[in-house]
Amino acid sequence: MSENIYDLANGLERALRQLPEYKAVAEAKAEIDQNSEASSLFKEYTDFQGELQTLMQTGQAPSQELQEKMQGMSQKLQTNPVVAEYFAKQQQLSVYLADIERIIFAPLQDLI
Repeated sequence: MSENIYDLANGLERALRQLPEYKAVAEAKAEIDQNSEASSLFKEYTDFQGELQTLMQTGQAPSQELQEKMQGMSQKLQTNPVVAEYFAKQQQLSVYLADIERIIFAPLQDLI
């Protein structure tokens, strides 16, 4: 292989940043940052995600109270058009990322 694998990875990173879907997510995030209500809600969401990840890493199941908080958070996110647009754009980008992940990890799957 004449091309360095890190060069290929860096090229992929640059190509991802050029995708219209990536740019749409970046623009949607900028909209969140410019809207105080959306920004506050997004921070609340990311803090909550951190809390959930900590629970998952320790193997704990979410309490009933936490499950109710998840439902409430989901409703809040859906009712804020700026944040909802961000997640819709992020979902569109995730299609590319899932395909790329499948392609990149195919050689590792061959080893299993």
